[in-house]
Amino acid sequence: MKKNLNQSGREAYEKSLEKAKELLEDKEKTEAKVDEAYKKLDKIKSGPVTKLFEDIKLMLDLLRSYINGTYREVPFGSILAILGGIIYFVTPIDLIPDFLPGGYIDDALVIGLVLKQVQSDLDAFKEWKMH
Repeated sequence: MKKNLNQSGREAYEKSLEKAKELLEDKEKTEAKVDEAYKKLDKIKSGPVTKLFEDIKLMLDLLRSYINGTYREVPFGSILAILGGIIYFVTPIDLIPDFLPGGYIDDALVIGLVLKQVQSDLDAFKEWKMH
């Protein structure tokens, strides 16, 4: 996945993964980050991220279910990748700051790459949710 990002993007995503490892040790802080991502989604009205809303929401639902212990049929590496992508998404100052024109392009790229990495886990979770 990292090969699709430039050096700055890889470094920013790596920092997000490190934060994700720390965050997963604290259930309340992880839940707060999930809530922060939902709030950010509500504020975005247009741009490249809007095409990913449903996938982002599914990732957030998966994280919430994992944190609460209701769904654990997912590799820890996938949880880490998803949370790392979400942390990157909610960080306003990243590779392209969100307040600049086109500021969500890098967020969409990172989320898209995470989706490719965890798609089968998301599909399994989606099926589990429907039953």
